[in-house]
Amino acid sequence: MKKYLSIALLAIVVSCKSTKGTLSETRATTALTAEKIIENHYNTKRDFKTLYIKADVSYEDNKQSQHANAEIKIKKDEKILISIRVLGITMAKGLITPTEVKYYDKLNGKFFEGDYTTLSKWLGTDLDFFKLQHILLGQAMDDLTKGKYKATIEDQLYKLELLNPKGTQKDFYFEASQFLTKKQDIEQPAKNRMLHVTYPNYKEYPEMALPSEVKIEAFDNQKKTSISIEYNSATFNEEISFPYSAPDGYERVNID
Repeated sequence: MKKYLSIALLAIVVSCKSTKGTLSETRATTALTAEKIIENHYNTKRDFKTLYIKADVSYEDNKQSQHANAEIKIKKDEKILISIRVLGITMAKGLITPTEVKYYDKLNGKFFEGDYTTLSKWLGTDLDFFKLQHILLGQAMDDLTKGKYKATIEDQLYKLELLNPKGTQKDFYFEASQFLTKKQDIEQPAKNRMLHVTYPNYKEYPEMALPSEVKIEAFDNQKKTSISIEYNSATFNEEISFPYSAPDGYERVNID
Protein backbone atom coordinates (compact mmCIF):
# COMPACT_ATOMS: atom_id res chain seq x y z
CA MET A 1 0.00 0.00 0.00
CA LYS A 2 2.79 2.38 0.86
CA LYS A 3 4.05 2.05 -2.71
CA TYR A 4 0.80 3.35 -4.21
CA LEU A 5 0.39 5.98 -1.48
CA SER A 6 3.83 7.33 -2.25
CA ILE A 7 2.97 7.49 -5.94
CA ALA A 8 -0.35 9.19 -5.28
CA LEU A 9 0.85 11.78 -2.80
CA LEU A 10 4.32 12.59 -4.00
CA ALA A 11 3.17 12.17 -7.60
CA ILE A 12 5.92 14.23 -8.82
CA VAL A 13 8.94 13.02 -10.54
CA VAL A 14 8.46 13.51 -14.15
CA SER A 15 10.47 12.54 -17.20
CA CYS A 16 8.76 13.76 -20.33
CA LYS A 17 9.55 11.92 -23.57
CA SER A 18 8.95 14.94 -25.80
CA THR A 19 10.56 18.37 -25.52
CA LYS A 20 8.02 20.01 -27.83
CA GLY A 21 6.92 23.32 -26.35
CA THR A 22 9.71 23.32 -23.78
CA LEU A 23 10.18 26.78 -22.26
CA SER A 24 13.53 28.48 -22.85
CA GLU A 25 15.38 29.28 -19.64
CA THR A 26 18.13 31.76 -18.78
CA ARG A 27 21.35 31.18 -16.89
CA ALA A 28 22.05 33.22 -13.78
CA THR A 29 25.02 35.55 -14.23
CA THR A 30 24.25 38.72 -12.24
CA ALA A 31 24.24 38.58 -8.43
CA LEU A 32 20.90 39.39 -6.80
CA THR A 33 19.79 39.68 -3.19
CA ALA A 34 17.75 36.91 -1.62
CA GLU A 35 14.83 39.32 -1.32
CA LYS A 36 14.90 40.07 -5.06
CA ILE A 37 15.06 36.39 -6.02
CA ILE A 38 12.08 35.62 -3.77
CA GLU A 39 10.13 38.58 -5.13
CA ASN A 40 10.75 37.48 -8.71
CA HIS A 41 9.80 33.89 -7.97
CA TYR A 42 6.42 34.92 -6.55
CA ASN A 43 5.81 37.40 -9.36
CA THR A 44 5.72 34.48 -11.80
CA LYS A 45 2.21 34.11 -13.25
CA ARG A 46 0.10 31.28 -11.79
CA ASP A 47 -3.40 32.38 -12.76
CA PHE A 48 -5.82 29.44 -12.68
CA LYS A 49 -8.69 27.97 -10.68
CA THR A 50 -8.58 24.31 -11.72
CA LEU A 51 -5.98 22.10 -13.37
CA TYR A 52 -6.47 18.64 -14.88
CA ILE A 53 -3.34 16.58 -15.67
CA LYS A 54 -2.97 13.18 -17.32
CA ALA A 55 0.36 11.55 -16.60
CA ASP A 56 2.50 8.42 -16.64
CA VAL A 57 4.06 7.48 -13.31
CA SER A 58 7.06 5.34 -12.41
CA TYR A 59 7.95 4.24 -8.88
CA GLU A 60 11.09 2.52 -7.65
CA ASP A 61 12.48 1.63 -4.23
CA ASN A 62 15.08 -0.82 -2.93
CA LYS A 63 12.79 -3.78 -3.53
CA GLN A 64 10.51 -3.10 -6.48
CA SER A 65 9.46 -0.91 -9.37
CA GLN A 66 6.00 -0.05 -10.70
CA HIS A 67 4.58 1.81 -13.68
CA ALA A 68 1.07 3.28 -13.85
CA ASN A 69 -1.09 6.04 -15.28
CA ALA A 70 -2.17 8.97 -13.15
CA GLU A 71 -5.00 11.48 -13.31
CA ILE A 72 -4.38 14.59 -11.20
CA LYS A 73 -7.10 17.15 -10.53
CA ILE A 74 -6.34 20.35 -8.65
CA LYS A 75 -8.72 23.01 -7.36
CA LYS A 76 -6.20 25.64 -6.41
CA ASP A 77 -5.59 25.95 -2.65
CA GLU A 78 -8.61 23.73 -1.88
CA LYS A 79 -8.19 20.10 -2.94
CA ILE A 80 -6.24 17.62 -5.02
CA LEU A 81 -7.60 14.31 -6.32
CA ILE A 82 -5.11 11.74 -7.60
CA SER A 83 -6.15 8.49 -9.27
CA ILE A 84 -3.61 5.76 -10.09
CA ARG A 85 -4.54 3.26 -12.81
CA VAL A 86 -2.90 0.10 -14.16
CA LEU A 87 -4.22 -1.27 -17.46
CA GLY A 88 -7.17 1.10 -17.15
CA ILE A 89 -8.18 -0.18 -13.70
CA THR A 90 -8.15 2.24 -10.75
CA MET A 91 -5.72 0.76 -8.22
CA ALA A 92 -5.57 3.71 -5.81
CA LYS A 93 -7.19 7.07 -5.25
CA GLY A 94 -6.36 9.90 -2.88
CA LEU A 95 -8.23 13.08 -1.94
CA ILE A 96 -6.05 15.72 -0.35
CA THR A 97 -7.25 18.94 1.33
CA PRO A 98 -5.50 21.45 3.61
CA THR A 99 -6.80 19.59 6.68
CA GLU A 100 -6.86 15.89 5.82
CA VAL A 101 -5.79 13.07 3.55
CA LYS A 102 -8.08 10.29 2.35
CA TYR A 103 -6.76 7.35 0.41
CA TYR A 104 -7.70 3.84 -0.64
CA ASP A 105 -5.70 1.01 -2.17
CA LYS A 106 -7.72 -1.48 -4.22
CA LEU A 107 -4.94 -4.04 -4.51
CA ASN A 108 -4.72 -4.57 -0.76
CA GLY A 109 -8.29 -3.61 0.13
CA LYS A 110 -7.20 -0.90 2.59
CA PHE A 111 -7.93 2.78 3.17
CA PHE A 112 -6.50 5.66 5.18
CA GLU A 113 -8.06 8.79 6.61
CA GLY A 114 -6.07 11.18 8.74
CA ASP A 115 -4.09 14.38 9.03
CA TYR A 116 -0.61 15.27 7.88
CA THR A 117 1.08 14.56 11.21
CA THR A 118 0.49 10.81 11.02
CA LEU A 119 1.07 10.69 7.27
CA SER A 120 4.38 12.56 7.47
CA LYS A 121 5.55 10.20 10.19
CA TRP A 122 4.70 7.19 8.05
CA LEU A 123 6.31 8.48 4.84
CA GLY A 124 9.39 9.78 6.65
CA THR A 125 9.16 13.38 5.44
CA ASP A 126 7.19 16.43 6.52
CA LEU A 127 4.24 17.11 4.23
CA ASP A 128 1.19 19.31 4.04
CA PHE A 129 -1.33 20.23 1.35
CA PHE A 130 0.45 23.32 0.11
CA LYS A 131 3.85 21.62 -0.13
CA LEU A 132 2.29 18.91 -2.28
CA GLN A 133 0.51 21.48 -4.43
CA HIS A 134 3.69 23.53 -4.82
CA ILE A 135 5.70 20.47 -5.86
CA LEU A 136 3.17 19.64 -8.55
CA LEU A 137 3.17 23.23 -9.84
CA GLY A 138 6.94 23.73 -9.73
CA GLN A 139 6.80 26.27 -6.91
CA ALA A 140 9.13 26.39 -3.89
CA MET A 141 7.72 24.07 -1.23
CA ASP A 142 8.15 26.54 1.61
CA ASP A 143 6.85 30.10 1.90
CA LEU A 144 10.15 31.81 1.18
CA THR A 145 8.93 35.13 2.56
CA LYS A 146 8.95 33.65 6.07
CA GLY A 147 12.61 32.63 6.17
CA LYS A 148 16.07 34.20 5.97
CA TYR A 149 18.24 33.04 3.07
CA LYS A 150 21.73 33.46 1.69
CA ALA A 151 21.76 34.12 -2.07
CA THR A 152 24.51 32.81 -4.37
CA ILE A 153 24.93 31.58 -7.95
CA GLU A 154 25.67 27.88 -8.32
CA ASP A 155 25.75 25.87 -11.56
CA GLN A 156 24.38 28.98 -13.34
CA LEU A 157 21.29 28.95 -11.12
CA TYR A 158 20.24 31.31 -8.35
CA LYS A 159 20.55 29.45 -5.05
CA LEU A 160 18.79 30.32 -1.80
CA GLU A 161 20.26 28.62 1.27
CA LEU A 162 18.24 28.75 4.49
CA LEU A 163 20.08 30.49 7.33
CA ASN A 164 19.86 29.04 10.85
CA PRO A 165 18.21 25.81 9.65
CA LYS A 166 17.66 24.27 13.14
CA GLY A 167 18.14 20.69 12.04
CA THR A 168 16.60 20.92 8.56
CA GLN A 169 18.74 22.33 5.77
CA LYS A 170 16.80 23.76 2.81
CA ASP A 171 18.19 24.88 -0.55
CA PHE A 172 16.20 26.25 -3.49
CA TYR A 173 17.50 26.82 -7.04
CA PHE A 174 15.97 29.02 -9.78
CA GLU A 175 16.66 29.82 -13.42
CA ALA A 176 16.99 33.49 -14.37
CA SER A 177 14.22 34.25 -16.89
CA GLN A 178 11.01 33.69 -14.89
CA PHE A 179 12.72 32.49 -11.69
CA LEU A 180 11.16 29.05 -12.10
CA THR A 181 12.21 26.40 -9.60
CA LYS A 182 14.87 24.06 -10.94
CA LYS A 183 15.79 22.17 -7.76
CA GLN A 184 14.78 22.05 -4.12
CA ASP A 185 16.60 20.03 -1.46
CA ILE A 186 15.33 19.36 2.05
CA GLU A 187 17.76 17.53 4.32
CA GLN A 188 17.68 16.38 7.95
CA PRO A 189 21.26 15.16 8.59
CA ALA A 190 20.60 13.96 12.15
CA LYS A 191 17.80 11.69 10.89
CA ASN A 192 19.63 10.78 7.68
CA ARG A 193 16.71 11.98 5.56
CA MET A 194 16.67 13.95 2.33
CA LEU A 195 14.09 14.97 -0.26
CA HIS A 196 15.56 16.02 -3.62
CA VAL A 197 13.21 17.48 -6.26
CA THR A 198 14.30 18.62 -9.72
CA TYR A 199 12.48 20.21 -12.66
CA PRO A 200 14.44 19.70 -15.91
CA ASN A 201 11.86 21.35 -18.18
CA TYR A 202 8.79 23.58 -18.19
CA LYS A 203 6.05 24.18 -20.74
CA GLU A 204 4.40 27.57 -21.21
CA TYR A 205 0.62 27.83 -20.97
CA PRO A 206 -1.47 31.02 -20.97
CA GLU A 207 -2.19 30.48 -17.27
CA MET A 208 1.34 29.63 -16.13
CA ALA A 209 4.59 27.84 -16.84
CA LEU A 210 3.98 24.25 -15.73
CA PRO A 211 6.70 21.63 -15.21
CA SER A 212 6.83 19.08 -17.99
CA GLU A 213 9.34 17.08 -15.97
CA VAL A 214 9.63 16.60 -12.23
CA LYS A 215 12.01 14.21 -10.53
CA ILE A 216 11.96 13.26 -6.86
CA GLU A 217 14.35 11.18 -4.83
CA ALA A 218 13.57 10.57 -1.15
CA PHE A 219 16.19 9.09 1.16
CA ASP A 220 15.36 7.74 4.63
CA ASN A 221 18.39 6.11 6.26
CA GLN A 222 19.46 3.44 3.77
CA LYS A 223 16.15 3.45 1.88
CA LYS A 224 15.81 5.29 -1.42
CA THR A 225 12.52 5.98 -3.20
CA SER A 226 12.31 7.45 -6.69
CA ILE A 227 9.08 8.59 -8.33
CA SER A 228 8.72 9.92 -11.85
CA ILE A 229 5.62 11.34 -13.53
CA GLU A 230 5.33 12.32 -17.18
CA TYR A 231 2.74 15.03 -17.74
CA ASN A 232 1.11 13.96 -21.00
CA SER A 233 -1.52 16.72 -21.06
CA ALA A 234 -2.72 19.61 -18.92
CA THR A 235 -5.93 21.65 -19.16
CA PHE A 236 -6.86 24.68 -17.07
CA ASN A 237 -10.07 26.19 -15.71
CA GLU A 238 -12.50 23.48 -16.81
CA GLU A 239 -15.39 22.36 -14.63
CA ILE A 240 -14.08 19.17 -13.04
CA SER A 241 -15.45 16.89 -10.35
CA PHE A 242 -13.62 15.36 -7.40
CA PRO A 243 -15.45 12.07 -6.70
CA TYR A 244 -14.05 10.04 -3.83
CA SER A 245 -15.50 7.19 -1.78
CA ALA A 246 -13.59 4.33 -0.18
CA PRO A 247 -15.24 1.02 -1.15
CA ASP A 248 -17.23 -0.84 1.52
CA GLY A 249 -15.42 -3.60 3.33
CA TYR A 250 -11.92 -2.15 3.09
CA GLU A 251 -9.66 -2.31 6.15
CA ARG A 252 -8.69 1.00 7.73
CA VAL A 253 -4.98 1.67 8.11
CA ASN A 254 -4.00 3.09 11.51
CA ILE A 255 -0.64 4.83 11.88
CA ASP A 256 0.87 5.01 15.36
